[in-house]
Formats: sequence, structure tokens, C-alpha cells
Amino acid sequence: MFDKGVVSCLNYIEAVPWSESEEEKLKNLFARCTFDESVTQDILARLQLEGPSGSEDLAAQLIQSIAGGTNGIARKELQSLVNGLLSKSSVYQKDPAGLNKESLYSICHSCLNSLVELFEEAPDSTPSHCAAAKQVENINWLLEILIDKQMAEDFVCLWANQKKLIRMHQKASPMVRYELSRISACVFIALGKGELRCPGDVRFAVLEAWFGPMMLDFGWLQRCSKGLDIRVLEEGLGLALLTLSLKQQQRLFVEWFRCFGGKGTECPNLSKAFQVWWRRSFVRRS
Repeated sequence: MFDKGVVSCLNYIEAVPWSESEEEKLKNLFARCTFDESVTQDILARLQLEGPSGSEDLAAQLIQSIAGGTNGIARKELQSLVNGLLSKSSVYQKDPAGLNKESLYSICHSCLNSLVELFEEAPDSTPSHCAAAKQVENINWLLEILIDKQMAEDFVCLWANQKKLIRMHQKASPMVRYELSRISACVFIALGKGELRCPGDVRFAVLEAWFGPMMLDFGWLQRCSKGLDIRVLEEGLGLALLTLSLKQQQRLFVEWFRCFGGKGTECPNLSKAFQVWWRRSFVRRS
């Protein structure tokens, strides 16, 4: 009768949902007690995954699925969900190594290739703008994940080498091309905050490549910020410039000075950073 009672209890436990606290109690129970395998195998299958977990590959699959999603509201909800699961402070994140770097960069390359194709097909059409905005959102989200996992340095080099996109930026409608500067904005802010610790030649390469387009697009970024904090962008861009050599700083600050004199508030205000560069270059030296 006792054995039948145990089996009845186990059958009941297997059939009902568990709270997380009940799940922990069951794990402790099965770690201490041994029951007939034929009775407990279904419960154990709910408690532990057999074989390699494959959590990194699965996370990459989920990210890829979100990147390809078409419902904007659902995409944002799922992005928030995945961010919570992958966060360093998350109770679900047990593996400090996190996501597979190659998988994340593979998705980055896919999104960048899609962006290039969109600009090649119809650089100034409304459908292209909507699709481009989606890919930019994907790339910036991936960049956030890479920064959180301390894997983002290679992305700076990747973005600096987008020669084709830079050429197409010059020809595209301002209504579309400013989306590209949204990616640059995230890179510049991260550089300014010290979240991206790249070699000096890489920092200069990305600033040299995308500083000019940022000057052209800044007015559109102000009008269509989409959550981008313009003051944070101005501060981050200025601090990023100050990480370069004084000669490189002079080249870009002179370019900004001319642009600001002609466009005013349609150009980022880098006055604070400019003054720092000037004092370092001339006042303190003399």
C-alpha cells in the first residue's frame, strides 16, 4: 500500500504545474531519494535537460527570429524579454561566457547585408525607409548585446569598413540616410562612455568614416530621434573625438567648426570638447 501511495503521489506531481519554489524542492528530493525509474522518468524529464543544453545556439536562434520579425510591437516586447534573460544580473543567466560571438556577428553581417541591398534597390522610397529602419533597429540592438557581453570591439571595425554604405549615403535621400547615422550614434556614444575600448587606429577609422555623415544627418536625428538622447549623443561624440591623437582631433574638430558655422543647431554642438582640445593643443603646451 505504501508503494502504491508513493506511485500515486508521483503521478500527481508529474501531471500538475509547479511553482519555481516547488521545483527546487523536487530537485532536492530527487537528489536525496531514489525511486523506480519507470515512475520518475517523466518528472526528471521536466527537471533536467538530457544531453548538451545548447542554450547559446538557442539564444542566437531567438535573436535571429526577432531580427526577422515583422510586427514592431511584438519585436520590442520580445527584445525586452531576451534582454532580461541575457542580462548579467538575470537569475536565468548562469553561464558567464554568454552568447556565442560568432553567432552574434553572423546575424550582424546578415542585417548589414540586408541594409546594403535595401539602399541599392530603392534608396529614397518609403517602403525602403521602413525596412531600413527595421534593420538599423536590429543592428543597434545587437550592438547593445555585444557591448553587454564585452564582444563589441570587432563591430567598430566592421562599421568603419562599410565603404558601400558610405558611398550610398551620399546619394540617398536625407529622409532615409539618417537611419545609418543612428548606428553611428550608438557607436560614438559607447566610445565616449568607454564601453568600447578599441585601438586608436580603429577609433579614428570609424570616426573618419562616419563623422561627416553624422554632420549631415544631425538635423534629421533631432527631428526623428526615436528614443535617441541628442544631448547624450553630443557629449559622447565629443568625448570619442578626444580619445584620438591631437593631430586627428584637429582634423575632425576643424571640420566640425566649419559645419557648425554654416548649419548652427542642425549640427551637433561640440563646443565643450573643442575647448578641451584647444587647451591641450595650444594653451597648456605654451
